Formats: sequence, C-alpha cells, structure tokens
Amino acid sequence: MPVTKEMVPGVLATGASERVDQPVAPKFSVGQRVRARNLNPAGHTRVTQYVKGKVGTVEADYGVFIFPDTMAHCNGPAPQHVYNVSFAAEDLWGSVANVNSTLRIDLWDDHLDAVSNEDDL
Repeated sequence: MPVTKEMVPGVLATGASERVDQPVAPKFSVGQRVRARNLNPAGHTRVTQYVKGKVGTVEADYGVFIFPDTMAHCNGPAPQHVYNVSFAAEDLWGSVANVNSTLRIDLWDDHLDAVSNEDDL
C-alpha cells in the first residue's frame, strides 16, 4: 500500500524503513562504473533529470529496499538493492562546475546499467 500524506507524520515519527529482509542478489558492486538510465515514465521515478544517461561510480550498497517507482504506481514492492552513486560535477554541469566536486545520489538496481568498458563512457 502506498504511503499517503496523512501517513507521513506517523512514518517519520517511528523511523519506519522500507528496507526488506529478502535474498536479492546485487547487480552492482562498490567501485563499479554505472550509467543512470534515461527513464521517462509517465509518473514517478527517483532518477533525477540531470543524472540520466550519465556515468558514475558505486560508492556504497545499502542493501535491499522496496522500489519506490513501482510502489508509487501500485505495482508492488519489487525489492532491490539501493546504491550510493557518485557523479563528477563536471560530467553533470560541464565546465561551469568545480572540477573537484561530486554529487552523490541514491539509486536502485532498475535505475542503473553497467558500464562494460571505456567505450561505454
């Protein structure tokens, strides 16, 4: 069941988590290069526009959580791994970005594709 706006205060007060205890194998590993998928569904996705199609590096695997993109459309939990992925600011915003800056964003398995070699960059 999706969380309604009336449910949010209670969820926040209890510290409820969408983590699930299910044996789902990770698709990616820490240090792996990945590309954020250019998803454009009619509705909710957690992939923010400025990382779509961009290559980043998996910095952490947080474990298995329900997939908010499917839950938002009442299509079930679709449990999968959530990763912290870092992107070079320059790759996202070009030469106006600080070359020493990165952006980290949390993305699910279904938001990412593996980068198999330098030709995929």
